[in-house]
Amino acid sequence: MDRIAAEGPNAQQIEYWNDVSGARWVELNDVLDAQIAPLGDVGIDRAGIASGERVLDVGCGCGQTSLQLAERVGNAGSVVGIDISAVMLERARERAEAVGRANLEFRNADAQLEPFTPRFDRIFSRFGVMFFAEPEQAFANLLTALRPGGRLTCVTWRALPENPWMLVPLSAAAKHLPSDGPAPDPTAPGPFAFADSARVEGILAAAGFEQIGHEAVDRDILVAGGRTLDETVGFLMQLGPVGNAMREADSELRARVLADVRSALEPYGGEAGVRMPAAVWIVSARRPE
Repeated sequence: MDRIAAEGPNAQQIEYWNDVSGARWVELNDVLDAQIAPLGDVGIDRAGIASGERVLDVGCGCGQTSLQLAERVGNAGSVVGIDISAVMLERARERAEAVGRANLEFRNADAQLEPFTPRFDRIFSRFGVMFFAEPEQAFANLLTALRPGGRLTCVTWRALPENPWMLVPLSAAAKHLPSDGPAPDPTAPGPFAFADSARVEGILAAAGFEQIGHEAVDRDILVAGGRTLDETVGFLMQLGPVGNAMREADSELRARVLADVRSALEPYGGEAGVRMPAAVWIVSARRPE
């Protein structure tokens, strides 16, 4: 399995999504897809992508959004999904081959450094653009992939306090974790790096985009895609903020955290699963004519 070298400004992210987290995301991709698909669907609908268009899907992961976009554009259009995780792209290619999507291809590439030509009508991303070490340079490079007048649509997380599905379990886990040390940089690469809409609009404007907009979207989601309470807790212990905090935890600490996370999530449980509020931005922008 070929993969890009872990070098350049995003070397740390390349290592993380290949050597640390990528295989786990592949293992759990059906659960993840079920959980965040409703949020990605809103973004795709807002983008208004039409038959025959050429679309670049940035941070495509295991390929769910790329497959949806390929269906939207039809055989007259085309989709290229790019991601820094070779292991996740291997799964994406398997999915595309299984349904015979000839208008879809995947590339292992760093969107900040990939040499693009202005051939795409649209750029789309579902939770794939918050991890750039140098976001202004990354979006300036992505601008070169769009034809004049081409449009960008991204789905990004709003702030942690607006996302109880992450805040509630993390707060339960935090009671058992050291609280000393500096506060994390809110602009560092990570899920909430694009929570500040004013900052993101400044990044996009400096990169050369125009007609920049943010739409706040609030949706209840089924955490872990509607699994049982215990399965949902197990899922959160592997991925996301709690999973990151638990990576080096011993069995005793994990057991204590698991019990408190379960208690915190129990009020949100029901027959359909654990339903909790989520909050995202739909970010839109345009390359000038």
